[in-house]
Amino acid sequence: MSNRYRSAPRANSRWRWLLAFCIAAGTTAAPASAADKGFHLEEATIPQIQQAILDKRISSTELVSLYLKRIKAYDGVCVSQPKGILGPITTIPNAGQINSLATLNLRPATLKKWGFDKRKARSLTDKKDADPAMPDAFEIAAAQDAAFARTGKLVGPLHGVVMAIKDQYDTFDMRTTSGADVDYANDRPPDDATFVKRLREAGAIVIAKSNLGEYASGIPRSSYGGTFCNPYDTERSPRGSSSGSGSAVGANLVMCAIAEESGSSIRGPASAASAVGIAATEELVSRDGMVQIGINTRVGPICRTVADAARVLDVIAGYDPKDELTAFTVGRMPTQPYVSYTQPQRLDGLRIGVLREYMNKSLFTKADEQTIDLVDAGIAQLSKLGATVVDPGPQGDLLGACIRKYAPQDSNKLFTRRFPELFPVDDQGKPTADHTARLIDFKMNPDQVPQQLTLREFGSSSGDGQSKYFIDLYLRERGDAKIKTNADLITYARFHQDPTFPDRLKGRENVQKAQELDMGDRLLLRFSVQQTLLACMAEQQLDALVYPTSNLPPTKLGAPGGPPVNGRSASGVWTFMGAQGFPVITVPAGFTTEVYDLIRDPSAPQTPEEAWGRGGGGGGGENRLAGDDRTRLVGPVRASLPVGIDFAGRPFSEPVLLKIAAAFESATQARRPPPAFGPLRKEP
Repeated sequence: MSNRYRSAPRANSRWRWLLAFCIAAGTTAAPASAADKGFHLEEATIPQIQQAILDKRISSTELVSLYLKRIKAYDGVCVSQPKGILGPITTIPNAGQINSLATLNLRPATLKKWGFDKRKARSLTDKKDADPAMPDAFEIAAAQDAAFARTGKLVGPLHGVVMAIKDQYDTFDMRTTSGADVDYANDRPPDDATFVKRLREAGAIVIAKSNLGEYASGIPRSSYGGTFCNPYDTERSPRGSSSGSGSAVGANLVMCAIAEESGSSIRGPASAASAVGIAATEELVSRDGMVQIGINTRVGPICRTVADAARVLDVIAGYDPKDELTAFTVGRMPTQPYVSYTQPQRLDGLRIGVLREYMNKSLFTKADEQTIDLVDAGIAQLSKLGATVVDPGPQGDLLGACIRKYAPQDSNKLFTRRFPELFPVDDQGKPTADHTARLIDFKMNPDQVPQQLTLREFGSSSGDGQSKYFIDLYLRERGDAKIKTNADLITYARFHQDPTFPDRLKGRENVQKAQELDMGDRLLLRFSVQQTLLACMAEQQLDALVYPTSNLPPTKLGAPGGPPVNGRSASGVWTFMGAQGFPVITVPAGFTTEVYDLIRDPSAPQTPEEAWGRGGGGGGGENRLAGDDRTRLVGPVRASLPVGIDFAGRPFSEPVLLKIAAAFESATQARRPPPAFGPLRKEP
């Protein structure tokens, strides 16, 4: 990677003319007549907002004010934290707050005028924050309004689109620390991430940095941002590291948000917020300007509709010389905009395979069943829309036989390492038998391959040191005078201390132990999975795959997840395909009526089989927490929580997936906004 930070001035040509209008624009408040003019913010789409601007029923400045009013009303602290933000927390029923946004794009005087906490400031190291080359959200909006008044035209495809950016990505005007409470010399990075720059040039108004699980951990808490809550039940997790992005969209605090996914952190938070999330092909969107990139990290939008998410993808997708992975996009971009594939239409001619591997009730638990039923009902809609649904049956296995046919050869050493009883080695790891001959036997007769080799249990790669390499690379490129290495992130930071959440200090210390970068196994896994699944899809002539985003509804905050059962993670979110570079889109599929929760109980049985009643294979004792805490299943508990459905396809098949997702969305209309976060009462 080359040094991504430019020496040129931050303000490009578009910003120069926008800034010319900013200086005297001020911070006009939203007029009380916005609703009287027929405009309603909640659930509005990008076309609806832009049509209202063109009709002069709303302005960009008024939009910023309207969103800030909702943020002020709904985005406060949502848990009890008697020892402060770093101490233990307890949940608050019906808290009426979600704490989804960490930093607001407001000058200090405006932040104070609106009554927001000083911790939400754009920078804690630049107290004055008076640089005119760093316009805040109101100044940007005012410049758009002035440009529109002068030309009668929108400044770009995202004119007036108020967005949040996950605090894992660089924004030159707002602090970027990946959720850490760490003492940078300058908490602002020198430049925007590439996709952030593209969003701004398209007219998007970045109003905030969203909260995230610290350093993209899978927990809804960070040392700087605190704990975040689900808008559909504030005692529950908003799921995944991109929690703030998903919840802010779901609760109508922003139009869209940018999230990041290494396993499930676009789709998980989107599904928990009854929203749409696009975890695009790994190579499609630049990861430039991302804290701790990796070979399986992906950038993607979360919006409330498929079409809006596609509009954002149109702006951020494509080659970027600052991220060499995006070279794969050259010659592979669609000939039409992504949004053009989102017109609701029939699905005749498409073949969609049902991943019963993820939906076989006999393999999982009572807690998985209602989600599976809701997704099954969604799959029936695909048939009504004209798609050919390839379904192996309730206890079937869509890809298992095919995986056993191809994976041993394609995975080679990862496969032999997984089955030492079939491929013995000595104390130095050298084969004591002819592994090559045995692999050929399996190739000639796949029935001999162990039956546990399925999509659920395909295999994994070992640690590779990329976490330390990429965080240290990011910090060296950022060039901060104080924070230069991962070791500095440990030395100059404060970490939350709560026994019900994983220890983030220990996480950084584990990263620090790496001494080399060795991604050979990870790249082999990635290649073998892509090769095998592409072959399996080709054999059955499948255009896409469908399955639940997560088998389990969002868990109680701080409660144990899981347990892991038959390849299903403790969170319930299916991560494997996306982590190997396949594009996946999640769309709302409905709501639960009841759930089952796991609670700590020292007197409860220790095994998943006992605790959950059945389906314990593969779980072992993994449901126990530190200190040998035991868990107990309680329920059913009445709860209306969002359920998402995933559509996955070949790399760069986003047009096909968008077509399916848009048709499904139109037919089901499954999204419902969270009842506790509705329209604000009209002010006198």
